[in-house]
Parts: sequence; C-alpha cells; structure tokens
Amino acid sequence: MIREMFWDFWDDERGVGVIELVLILVVLIGLVILFKKNITMLLENIFNQINNSSKQVY
Repeated sequence: MIREMFWDFWDDERGVGVIELVLILVVLIGLVILFKKNITMLLENIFNQINNSSKQVY
C-alpha cells in the first residue's frame, strides 16, 4: 500500500508547469542580477545614440 502511494505520488504531474515557470523566472532574475552593470551600460549607450541622432534631425 505504501509502495503504491509512493508511485502514485511519483507519477503525479500536476503543478509541473508552475515549477518550470518558477525555475525559468529564477534563472532570468539571476542573469539580470549577474549582468546588471553590463545591461545598464548597454542601455545608456543605446539611449545616448538615440539622443544624439535626434539632435541631428533638428
């Protein structure tokens, strides 16, 4: 009986999608934290280029 309950629990896949989503979010947040400085510098460069290009139009 215990063995059957264990295998029923092991084969139960409800909630797997939620766990996958949470793991993906954890990885993405970790990457953002790890590369925060690089992302900030990249965005600053992009916005500076946009700003400079908009000044040339006027």
